[in-house]
Amino acid sequence: MLYGITAAATALLLAALLAAALRTPALRLRLVERRRQRDVPLSGGVAVVLVTGLVAGAGEWLGVAPPADGARGVLVAAGAVALLGLAGDVWRLRRRVLAAGTGVAAACVVPYGETGVGAGLLAVAWVVAVVLGFRGLDHADGLAGTVGVVMAFGVAACAAVEVMDGIAGLMSVLAAALTGFLLHNWHPARVALGSCGSMSAGFVIAVGAVYARAGSGVAESAGVLFALAAVVVADVVLVLGARRSAGRGVGRGHLAHRLRRLGLTAPGASLLLGIAALSGMLLGVLAHAGHIGAGALWWVAGGVLVVVFTLSRVPVYGPRRSVSPQVSGPLRVRSG
Repeated sequence: MLYGITAAATALLLAALLAAALRTPALRLRLVERRRQRDVPLSGGVAVVLVTGLVAGAGEWLGVAPPADGARGVLVAAGAVALLGLAGDVWRLRRRVLAAGTGVAAACVVPYGETGVGAGLLAVAWVVAVVLGFRGLDHADGLAGTVGVVMAFGVAACAAVEVMDGIAGLMSVLAAALTGFLLHNWHPARVALGSCGSMSAGFVIAVGAVYARAGSGVAESAGVLFALAAVVVADVVLVLGARRSAGRGVGRGHLAHRLRRLGLTAPGASLLLGIAALSGMLLGVLAHAGHIGAGALWWVAGGVLVVVFTLSRVPVYGPRRSVSPQVSGPLRVRSG
């Protein structure tokens, strides 16, 4: 208990200090994201990754951390995903490259001995989906950090129920580091996570949840995992649906964008989605602990469907402009 409190407090303080310290170097190196007509440095992600690794690693090196029970491998794989995300921030790698690299990292740490090969491969696909979905939340001030803190605490609770102290401790450190990052990311954001921070944080959370559910039934586990990541899933479904219907790449179709269109402020949208994440997380933890039946998780699925359907009716794109090609000879009409 004392170690957990000390590690969390240290991670929060160091993440807040390091995110601020790295802000100027990130601006000079042009490691930035354009957000609302201003450059936001991506130093927050580097700070979260470094602090999480250092605090968790220092506890194990000093012999005061709880047994690793897989946390060491998760941390190493998350470091590889962080490097991949950093490369994506610098060179704007395609989403398929990020997905492939994340899949390889997840395949190396999924506990196939407890899940089986089939369920293990499903877990890899789920980890990739959560990582890319969590990366998409970093577009709005305070959103990725808020949802990440809630999800990390939920996974920590599930791991604690299974007496997986190493995973629970790692989640607590990550939640604290994200909280320190939030001090600079709340609207108006002075730093952002970028792909480096969002992908590694999403990876740790997703794989930690797989470890906590390993050995349980596939259908029930799917319900618990869905509840823990309800906001991420809703955002992914909404964006993909908007992309298909509008015929455009992923852009302003996220949950937060649509809530802003309804009149919410940026902090209000992040706070509302954080509350939604907390609601799903609580149901997931209670179902994991056996305090409620798995049938209660259908309420989460129903809530996600209602939210996605309702917000899909909110327009976020303007009308497409059709450009008539200049041709000589007979007029040619382009359909679609």
